[in-house]
Amino acid sequence: MSRQQGAKMQYIVHEDPVGRAESNYIAQADLAPFGLDGQVEQLWLRPEEDGTYAVACIPFMTYGLALGDRVRLSPAARVLEVAQTSGHRVLRALLRPSTDAERLGRSIHLIKNSIKEAGLLSEWLGEHFVAIDVPPGTDMSLLFALLQREVDEASAFWEWADAMPFSTTRD
Repeated sequence: MSRQQGAKMQYIVHEDPVGRAESNYIAQADLAPFGLDGQVEQLWLRPEEDGTYAVACIPFMTYGLALGDRVRLSPAARVLEVAQTSGHRVLRALLRPSTDAERLGRSIHLIKNSIKEAGLLSEWLGEHFVAIDVPPGTDMSLLFALLQREVDEASAFWEWADAMPFSTTRD
Protein backbone atom coordinates (compact mmCIF):
# COMPACT_ATOMS: atom_id res chain seq x y z
CA MET A 1 0.00 0.00 0.00
CA SER A 2 1.25 3.47 -0.84
CA ARG A 3 1.95 5.63 2.17
CA GLN A 4 3.62 8.96 2.64
CA GLN A 5 6.58 8.69 4.97
CA GLY A 6 5.58 9.55 8.52
CA ALA A 7 1.91 10.11 7.59
CA LYS A 8 -0.86 8.37 9.47
CA MET A 9 -3.31 6.22 7.56
CA GLN A 10 -6.73 7.82 7.26
CA TYR A 11 -9.74 5.50 7.28
CA ILE A 12 -12.97 6.46 5.54
CA VAL A 13 -15.72 4.64 7.45
CA HIS A 14 -19.43 4.08 6.94
CA GLU A 15 -21.30 4.99 10.13
CA ASP A 16 -24.67 3.78 8.85
CA PRO A 17 -24.28 1.49 5.80
CA VAL A 18 -27.52 0.92 3.88
CA GLY A 19 -26.99 -2.86 3.84
CA ARG A 20 -25.99 -3.34 7.48
CA ALA A 21 -26.77 -6.87 8.72
CA GLU A 22 -25.51 -9.19 11.44
CA SER A 23 -23.49 -11.21 8.92
CA ASN A 24 -21.65 -8.29 7.28
CA TYR A 25 -17.94 -8.38 6.72
CA ILE A 26 -15.65 -5.35 6.61
CA ALA A 27 -12.83 -5.13 4.08
CA GLN A 28 -10.57 -2.32 2.95
CA ALA A 29 -10.03 -0.64 -0.40
CA ASP A 30 -6.75 1.23 -0.86
CA LEU A 31 -7.51 4.69 -2.25
CA ALA A 32 -3.95 5.41 -3.46
CA PRO A 33 -4.75 4.23 -7.03
CA PHE A 34 -7.32 7.05 -7.13
CA GLY A 35 -4.89 9.75 -6.02
CA LEU A 36 -5.75 9.56 -2.31
CA ASP A 37 -2.45 8.39 -0.84
CA GLY A 38 -2.56 7.33 2.79
CA GLN A 39 -6.31 6.73 2.74
CA VAL A 40 -8.30 3.50 2.95
CA GLU A 41 -12.06 3.04 2.72
CA GLN A 42 -13.61 0.43 4.98
CA LEU A 43 -16.36 -1.25 2.95
CA TRP A 44 -19.23 -3.28 4.34
CA LEU A 45 -19.71 -6.54 2.50
CA ARG A 46 -22.15 -9.44 2.55
CA PRO A 47 -20.61 -12.93 2.07
CA GLU A 48 -22.01 -14.83 -0.93
CA GLU A 49 -22.09 -18.62 -1.37
CA ASP A 50 -19.61 -18.55 -4.27
CA GLY A 51 -16.80 -17.04 -2.15
CA THR A 52 -17.35 -13.50 -3.37
CA TYR A 53 -18.70 -10.62 -1.29
CA ALA A 54 -21.50 -8.21 -2.25
CA VAL A 55 -20.89 -4.54 -1.45
CA ALA A 56 -23.41 -3.62 1.29
CA CYS A 57 -22.65 0.10 1.52
CA ILE A 58 -22.48 2.98 -0.92
CA PRO A 59 -18.77 3.68 -1.51
CA PHE A 60 -17.73 7.23 -0.61
CA MET A 61 -14.30 7.38 -2.21
CA THR A 62 -13.60 4.12 -4.01
CA TYR A 63 -14.03 4.39 -7.76
CA GLY A 64 -15.56 1.60 -9.82
CA LEU A 65 -17.65 0.02 -7.04
CA ALA A 66 -21.37 0.29 -6.30
CA LEU A 67 -23.96 -1.22 -3.98
CA GLY A 68 -24.47 -4.91 -4.78
CA ASP A 69 -21.30 -5.37 -6.84
CA ARG A 70 -19.55 -8.64 -6.05
CA VAL A 71 -15.86 -8.46 -5.18
CA ARG A 72 -13.01 -10.82 -4.39
CA LEU A 73 -10.77 -10.25 -1.37
CA SER A 74 -7.14 -10.87 -0.58
CA PRO A 75 -6.22 -12.97 2.49
CA ALA A 76 -5.58 -9.62 4.25
CA ALA A 77 -9.22 -8.55 3.65
CA ARG A 78 -8.42 -6.05 0.91
CA VAL A 79 -10.65 -5.71 -2.13
CA LEU A 80 -8.72 -7.22 -5.05
CA GLU A 81 -11.15 -7.07 -7.96
CA VAL A 82 -14.74 -6.75 -9.09
CA ALA A 83 -16.13 -10.21 -9.88
CA GLN A 84 -19.56 -9.02 -11.06
CA THR A 85 -21.24 -5.63 -11.30
CA SER A 86 -24.77 -5.07 -10.04
CA GLY A 87 -25.74 -2.46 -12.61
CA HIS A 88 -26.04 0.16 -9.85
CA ARG A 89 -24.10 3.41 -10.03
CA VAL A 90 -22.96 5.81 -7.32
CA LEU A 91 -23.54 9.54 -7.63
CA ARG A 92 -21.41 11.51 -5.18
CA ALA A 93 -21.93 15.13 -4.23
CA LEU A 94 -19.76 17.42 -2.14
CA LEU A 95 -21.24 20.59 -0.67
CA ARG A 96 -18.71 23.32 -0.08
CA PRO A 97 -18.39 24.54 3.48
CA SER A 98 -20.11 27.89 3.85
CA THR A 99 -20.20 30.74 6.30
CA ASP A 100 -23.91 30.96 5.47
CA ALA A 101 -25.19 28.17 7.74
CA GLU A 102 -28.81 28.83 6.74
CA ARG A 103 -28.06 28.40 3.05
CA LEU A 104 -26.02 25.23 3.66
CA GLY A 105 -28.80 23.81 5.84
CA ARG A 106 -31.37 24.57 3.14
CA SER A 107 -29.20 22.84 0.50
CA ILE A 108 -28.75 19.74 2.66
CA HIS A 109 -32.50 19.62 3.37
CA LEU A 110 -33.39 19.94 -0.33
CA ILE A 111 -30.90 17.24 -1.35
CA LYS A 112 -32.11 14.84 1.36
CA ASN A 113 -35.74 15.43 0.35
CA SER A 114 -34.96 14.95 -3.33
CA ILE A 115 -33.18 11.66 -2.59
CA LYS A 116 -36.10 10.49 -0.46
CA GLU A 117 -38.73 11.52 -3.03
CA ALA A 118 -36.82 9.65 -5.74
CA GLY A 119 -36.85 6.54 -3.51
CA LEU A 120 -33.07 6.31 -3.51
CA LEU A 121 -30.69 5.10 -0.83
CA SER A 122 -27.87 7.35 0.37
CA GLU A 123 -25.11 7.58 2.92
CA TRP A 124 -23.64 10.80 4.30
CA LEU A 125 -20.05 11.34 5.34
CA GLY A 126 -20.40 14.28 7.70
CA GLU A 127 -22.81 16.97 6.56
CA HIS A 128 -21.06 17.95 3.33
CA PHE A 129 -20.62 14.70 1.39
CA VAL A 130 -23.27 12.27 0.15
CA ALA A 131 -23.04 9.03 -1.83
CA ILE A 132 -26.28 8.08 -3.59
CA ASP A 133 -27.16 4.61 -4.90
CA VAL A 134 -28.64 4.80 -8.40
CA PRO A 135 -30.28 1.53 -9.51
CA PRO A 136 -30.58 0.82 -13.25
CA GLY A 137 -33.38 2.75 -14.98
CA THR A 138 -33.72 5.41 -12.25
CA ASP A 139 -35.07 8.80 -13.37
CA MET A 140 -32.52 11.24 -12.01
CA SER A 141 -33.87 14.41 -13.66
CA LEU A 142 -35.16 16.14 -10.51
CA LEU A 143 -32.07 15.34 -8.45
CA PHE A 144 -29.79 16.39 -11.33
CA ALA A 145 -31.63 19.70 -11.63
CA LEU A 146 -31.17 20.35 -7.92
CA LEU A 147 -27.48 19.41 -7.97
CA GLN A 148 -26.89 21.51 -11.09
CA ARG A 149 -28.38 24.52 -9.32
CA GLU A 150 -25.97 23.94 -6.43
CA VAL A 151 -23.06 23.63 -8.88
CA ASP A 152 -24.13 26.80 -10.71
CA GLU A 153 -24.13 28.68 -7.42
CA ALA A 154 -20.57 27.40 -6.83
CA SER A 155 -21.59 25.58 -3.70
CA ALA A 156 -21.30 21.94 -4.81
CA PHE A 157 -19.48 19.43 -6.96
CA TRP A 158 -20.71 16.04 -8.13
CA GLU A 159 -19.33 13.01 -9.97
CA TRP A 160 -20.13 9.45 -10.90
CA ALA A 161 -18.09 6.89 -8.96
CA ASP A 162 -17.61 4.89 -12.15
CA ALA A 163 -15.68 7.77 -13.75
CA MET A 164 -12.67 5.48 -13.18
CA PRO A 165 -12.64 1.68 -12.99
CA PHE A 166 -11.80 -0.07 -9.74
CA SER A 167 -8.07 -0.71 -9.45
CA THR A 168 -5.53 -1.81 -6.90
CA THR A 169 -2.63 -0.24 -8.81
CA ARG A 170 -1.82 3.16 -10.23
CA ASP A 171 -1.67 3.69 -13.99
